[in-house]
Amino acid sequence: MSTVRSEKEAVVAEIRGKIEAASAVIITEYRGLTVTNLAELRRSLRQHGAEYRVYKNTLARFAAREAGIEGLDEILVGPTAITFVHGDLAAVAKSLKDFSKTNQNLVLQGGAVDGKAVSASYIDVLASLPSHEAMLGQFAGLLLALPRNMAYGLKALIDQKEAA
Repeated sequence: MSTVRSEKEAVVAEIRGKIEAASAVIITEYRGLTVTNLAELRRSLRQHGAEYRVYKNTLARFAAREAGIEGLDEILVGPTAITFVHGDLAAVAKSLKDFSKTNQNLVLQGGAVDGKAVSASYIDVLASLPSHEAMLGQFAGLLLALPRNMAYGLKALIDQKEAA
């Protein structure tokens, strides 16, 4: 009996470590997905620095509580898997959302971001955000536009003074 208990404690410690090391966790229901579907999903998530794992819900609940995250008990029911995010959260959420569009058996349940439980709708909002690289590109474009627009304004002002 103590061997089984120590194995379960080791799994809880493993899950807690993964939760604490991740910037976010996203919980999905995967009922009805084939092994091929899961392999495809794992491959797409790995590209964004995420790991997709299936654990016993009871052990995952214990680990979440030990990690200081309350509110995951309600969504850790049924056949669930946990995505541990180590990279771009928006890209991982988008990847899960895109996969769920072609595989209706994958259902976003919610998760935790920065140690706080979040709903499935929060994950949907994250999925709609541009990727980290795209946001940096937009920011760089804005920064470049400021001096360019100022130069155009000054040029127009100079031309207006010369014409008068």
